[in-house]
Amino acid sequence: MGAALLAATVGVAGCTAPDLADLPLPGGAPSGPAYRVTAEFTDVLDLVPQASVKVNDVTVGSVEKISLRGWTALVRLRIDRAVKLPGNATAAVRQTSLLGEKYVALAAPVTEAPAGQLDDDAVIPLARTKRSAEVEEVLAALGLLLNGGGLAQLKTINQELSAALEGREPAARDALRQLDAFVTGLDRQKADLVRAVDALDRLTGRLARQRAVIGDALSALDPGLTVLAEQREQLSDALTALGELGRVGARVVTESREDLVASLKALQPTLEQLVRAGDALPKSLDFMLSYPFPPNVTGAIVGDYINLSLTADLDAAAILANLFSAKPVAKPPSRSGTRPGGSTSGGRPGSTGGGQRPGGGTGNDRPGGVGPLLPGVLPPVCLPVGGLLPIDWLPPLLPECELPPDCELLRPGSVLPPGGLLPPGGVVPPGTIFPPGTKLPLGAILSPGCLLPPPDGATNGRTGGLLDVLGGGLLR
Repeated sequence: MGAALLAATVGVAGCTAPDLADLPLPGGAPSGPAYRVTAEFTDVLDLVPQASVKVNDVTVGSVEKISLRGWTALVRLRIDRAVKLPGNATAAVRQTSLLGEKYVALAAPVTEAPAGQLDDDAVIPLARTKRSAEVEEVLAALGLLLNGGGLAQLKTINQELSAALEGREPAARDALRQLDAFVTGLDRQKADLVRAVDALDRLTGRLARQRAVIGDALSALDPGLTVLAEQREQLSDALTALGELGRVGARVVTESREDLVASLKALQPTLEQLVRAGDALPKSLDFMLSYPFPPNVTGAIVGDYINLSLTADLDAAAILANLFSAKPVAKPPSRSGTRPGGSTSGGRPGSTGGGQRPGGGTGNDRPGGVGPLLPGVLPPVCLPVGGLLPIDWLPPLLPECELPPDCELLRPGSVLPPGGLLPPGGVVPPGTIFPPGTKLPLGAILSPGCLLPPPDGATNGRTGGLLDVLGGGLLR
């Protein structure tokens, strides 16, 4: 009876005992929807399935499976669906305490910005996984240090450092202060240093991409460098000869300095005349190339005919003003003075007195009683023919060559008086007592007395013929 009861009891117990594989093990994650992620490790230590998966020390899942692929451990993690992690999350095998269990810690990256989202079947590569140091490793390193692995060396280093710094404490402190200032300066320029390193990185990258071009350039330089190497002696001789030529040239220039200066001074008048000639010289050369025809005659030649044109200025007002409307020149007062040769004249260059001149008369009357000259019409016989009118020029003692008393030539560089005239280019323009085109020294100034008075249209009621008008008899 007892044996039967025991057998029945064992049978019932065998039928109703739960399977151990279906029982929940310690750790794990809350039940519910989850997604699975695979993390790659080089070493998982003694991590086991059903170990916890934590985020910020909060359990969010469990280790579902650990497998091996070559030398890499593959850890399959089951994570609660409500936990959101970036796609570039990191994984690490850590320990709860000194002798506690291992677990997998997931976290956002600290060296880069989070990107994307960790989804089902995602893989965390080896580059983003690590493990913590084992207690055995820490104790082994400590044992190595305590058993003479480095204490003796540290003692020697300490003694030698103390001996080196003894008596040099101020210098050491100053060095430390300078090092601190240097490091501080580097820290302030961190952005510039980063930009410089980035720019250097871009430069090296570009050089790397153009490696073939640089190689071709160096290969193309090789023949030229070979020729230069072969002609090294000739180049050295040429440079030596060039140095000797420089010394000879310097000696020649030094010895011929005075002759060169004299030649340049002798060339100065010629250059001045070329400057005064202005554009007349190139125009004459242009005409010389087409002699005997002017350069613009080509447009006038048609077959065996030449077209001619004539331009006449028939401005009646200008003609009448030139003939009738100019004011007469005032009769200068008599002045005494002696000219070269014993004649009398005014007391300043450029003016003549009203005294007796050779041949009789006062100089205001022309021979034959025709009357004085028209103002501004000085006969060519009074001016130097074919040359400049010098500053100290005096008109000949002729009745036709009398100047107004206030007319004089001022030297170049003189102050321009009010009402005076600085002839452009030294050539007298119309409107003065001198014929237009008279040449003066460059920079010479005409005083106001040498300018013609403006026409006023006044008449004096005299009558006469054309010869009287041209001779100036009607203007007395």
